[in-house]
This record gives sequence, structure tokens and C-alpha cells, in this order.
Amino acid sequence: MADWSQTWTFFQGEWHEGNLPIWGVRTHAIWLGSSVFDGARVFEGVAPDLDLHCARVNASAKTMHLNPDVTPERWIELTHDGIKRFAPGTALYVRPMVWAERAGPQALPPDPESARWCLSLYDTPMRKPDGFSITLSPYRRPTIETAPVDAKAGCLYPNNARAMLEAKSRGFDNCLVCDMLGNVAELANSNVFMAKDGAVFTPMPNGAFLAGITRQRVIRLLRADGISVVETTLRYRDFETADEIFASGNASKVMPITRIGDRALQPGPMFRKARELYWAFAHGG
Repeated sequence: MADWSQTWTFFQGEWHEGNLPIWGVRTHAIWLGSSVFDGARVFEGVAPDLDLHCARVNASAKTMHLNPDVTPERWIELTHDGIKRFAPGTALYVRPMVWAERAGPQALPPDPESARWCLSLYDTPMRKPDGFSITLSPYRRPTIETAPVDAKAGCLYPNNARAMLEAKSRGFDNCLVCDMLGNVAELANSNVFMAKDGAVFTPMPNGAFLAGITRQRVIRLLRADGISVVETTLRYRDFETADEIFASGNASKVMPITRIGDRALQPGPMFRKARELYWAFAHGG
């Protein structure tokens, strides 16, 4: 049995401690993949952009044709209530989820009014910014015509997982995943930036990936600090010849990449500036 970290989940009107089993064998989400979720962070007592994460999970639910009876304001209220159940300063991951419980008349489209939801908070220490290695994945990101890439949907993540597992089989921690045209979209589990000649570049949102909330925040912070950030079409070769590469995401916020292929990299000034600015923003600086 898994040794889960301290977890509290709000479901059907009350808080439950531990790993709560809430899905049955006929739940549409585990049978036909109708779940959506989001992920926010609470570290050192703050939850940056919590309102945006709570709004996004509801938008994702709408994209999947689900009608949950919970508002972004309710998610926020419950998050702050849940934080009180942990020791002060605990690094928490906040995960609101929505899913369909029942199928519709033809099974595949769920019954939108059967949407259920829960909010889980659990102890997850922030990873140290010690960097990680990347390569190019042979797998691709789907398009809007082939998958619900405009939602933070659980059904998208098995493809990300197989990309990461393939990279790990070759001795890398993560990988750059391209869209169907061969342009870099993102890492297997987060958005990506590169720096070259004093400017920062990141893949242009083109419908193949979610332009993450932390990504958007980092872009705004860097631009406000006078740094040029260009959203553009990038190929793997651009990253191979970059001065530095770093990632942004909900779990670890801003992280350096220290190897691409056989080439070692050092955490550079753009990474350090992005992380410094993000931490200042998160703490009201």
C-alpha cells in the first residue's frame, strides 16, 4: 500500500483525511476519461495565482461538457480552509478535480449534469532548483482536431507519460515534445523557455499545448523587468544552441535545465532572474 503524504480532500460537503476512494467501477471518468483537474501551489504560506487556477479548472470542465455546481470563488474559499488543516509553512499541492459520474445515452459523451468534484490538498515539498536533463521525444502533441488540448484533461497525460518514459529509457530526465509540424511545443510535463543573446524565447501557443498560468506569469514579470520575451516558432536545434534553458510549471515553478542531449548547461542569468522575479511576485514583492 502506498505511503501517501498528509492529504485532506473536500468531497460531498465535508473534509476527509487520507487517500479517499471516491470513484467506482462504473464512474465515467475511469472508464472513458472525462476527468479534468488543475494544480496550484501553496509554499511559505502563499498561493500565487490561485484564482486563475480555480477559474481554469471550471473552464476545462466546460470544454469537456461538464456542469459542476462549484464556482471559482468556492474553490478559493475551500483552499484557504484546507490550508488550515496543515502545519504552518507546509508546502502544499492544491488539486481541484471535476469528472463525470455517469454516461450519457450513448456512453461516450458523459451526462453533463452528473459532474462531481473534489478538492485535494497534500504535502508535497518544493523541488530544489538543481536542474534536469532533456532530449527530443519521438512522440508528438496532438492537435485540437484529435484531442481536447484546450482543457487540462486527464486523458492527455498518458501521452506525456510515455514521452517521459521513453526519454528516461535513454538516460534523460525529461524531453521536449513537438507538435505535428515538428515545432517544439513544451516539455513532457511543463512549459519551456530558452535564452539566446540576452533575450528569452518560448514556443508560441498554437493550440497544441496549454500556455500555462506560471508560464504567462513569468513572461509578464520578465517583460516588466525590461527583458525581451519572444513567443515564436522554435525547433529542437534552437534549444540545442541556446545559451540557457529553463522550465515553468505548477509543481516546481521555475527550474533550470542543465543538459540537452550531450551538451551540459549551467543555470544562467535569465533563469535566475525569472525565478527571483517569480518568488518576489508570489510573496507580494
